[in-house]
Amino acid sequence: MVAPRARLRWWWYLLAVWAASCGPCGFQPEPGVKVVVPAMPTTLDWSHSDPDSWANYPVMLATQRGLTQLGPDHGVEPGLAERWERVTDGQGRDVYTFHLRRDVRWSNGAPLVARDFVVGWRRALQGRERGEMADLEGASEALALQERGAPEAEVRAALERVGVEAVDSHTLRVTLARPRSYFLARVANVYLFYPAPSADLEGKSDEDVRDYFDRPRDGRPLALGPYRVERWDRAGERVRLVHNPASAFPPPMAEGETPVPVITLMKSEIGPALYERERVDFVFVDSAAALRIHRPDDLRREPLLSTYFLAFNTEKAPLDRPEVRRALSRALDREALLAGLLPAARPSHVLLPPELPGAATPEQAARLPRYAPEQARAELAGVERPLRLVYRSGDGFVPEVAIAERVAAQLARVGVRVVLEARSDFSAEIARRSAQGPRTYDLYLRRLGADYAHPNTFFTLFEREGNHQTGWETQAGGEPLARFERLLEAGDSAPDEATAQASYVQAQEVLVGEQAVIAPLYHPDRYYRARSRLRGLDVDPFNFLALRALRLGAASDAPRAEESP
Repeated sequence: MVAPRARLRWWWYLLAVWAASCGPCGFQPEPGVKVVVPAMPTTLDWSHSDPDSWANYPVMLATQRGLTQLGPDHGVEPGLAERWERVTDGQGRDVYTFHLRRDVRWSNGAPLVARDFVVGWRRALQGRERGEMADLEGASEALALQERGAPEAEVRAALERVGVEAVDSHTLRVTLARPRSYFLARVANVYLFYPAPSADLEGKSDEDVRDYFDRPRDGRPLALGPYRVERWDRAGERVRLVHNPASAFPPPMAEGETPVPVITLMKSEIGPALYERERVDFVFVDSAAALRIHRPDDLRREPLLSTYFLAFNTEKAPLDRPEVRRALSRALDREALLAGLLPAARPSHVLLPPELPGAATPEQAARLPRYAPEQARAELAGVERPLRLVYRSGDGFVPEVAIAERVAAQLARVGVRVVLEARSDFSAEIARRSAQGPRTYDLYLRRLGADYAHPNTFFTLFEREGNHQTGWETQAGGEPLARFERLLEAGDSAPDEATAQASYVQAQEVLVGEQAVIAPLYHPDRYYRARSRLRGLDVDPFNFLALRALRLGAASDAPRAEESP
């Protein structure tokens, strides 16, 4: 037995050891701004990346830049390129000539050159997400050679034929295999298309390149954005960013504002508690249930380019009939589904958010199924068996449980019984098939977020090879899906925005209206809390932490939360 006084001394000893070793735990004083993020980066190598790329975006967006960038209306604006020309050559290929800004320098003072894009994009074609580069002329050949394990010399020769060329130090020529209307929007936001510091990387072995990105030191890896990575502590789950004075993209400074010298990104399961104790400066509010209980004064909201929808298993009767699916969509009162669940909500019956460039006009959107309960009741009179609705278990910033319960209640009012099932293995469950062949679910709830500001990103999920799990490729012998894909191809290859918009609107009408494969419900928002002294700390419309415009101001004159964009 240990005497009480001895036990007390023992506990004081443990506390002292814990305090001394608590460098990465989040409770010690630290300079700069501290931000709690949902996940740590899995890599700092933006060219190679990995399938979990969403976790890397906060760091990549703070430290790098693309050829283009998005304006306040999500339209494409100049970024690293000050201007560009687009022509279609004699073989029907899009050819872009980008003229790079001459004032852009890497964080070590070296100028940005066109060769940086050539090196970066060729590396991306060999990385873990290389399929994302498939639109480039010659990429399909390079990808196919890698898939079949061709000799390195063959792959290298194929990469040199890919359509990315440094015409001179500040002129980049990019050739696409076919016209792609979304290309300029993609290079703004998808970090695989960011340039790489060619002078640092060329001539290094694969092992040295991995070390360059995996062990930040001596100002490397280089950056173009307002911050660079100084340290990446995997064990402590922290990334330390420091101000990059060489950046040509400094945050906009008003009188009395100053740059933030240090930002620490950290992962913590007790982020909200740390924020309440003023140990951190930013935290996401990832509980919709919590928002109904407590809405603090510093709560802020960012509308996302995102859609939450109800999907139908089109292979199972009675959902194998488009008229039944349309009737179920008409039975849903979107306003009532969201009422009181969130501080604000954007109910919708359309897939494409209205803020998205190329979205349907109000007149075009009016052609899609809308709330009409009496019509729905009459059309659903023949639905006799219960329908099984599957949704993700657990709390999140989307109030899934409440929405599922309200969907069931609203469908019950038109005579359709719904059985609810929350699943932790949601993705596997909606893909699971019965012994007879069709998938086992009837309905599921899911959020779709944009990867870039273009309609194409909302439609790819529902293509033949997309992970929609609705079975609509079997409808009417596949003709509706084939027509949908033809409309997408017409929009993707359109020479101007008006022509593209018309094709995408028609594609939405096939998916959401005529076939009613899904019933859109609302466009989600992301909520977060941030100290009043922080200006420009935001969440971008793609649901990523945005640090590019971050600066410090006096807390006393900071805008209130409801005034923030």
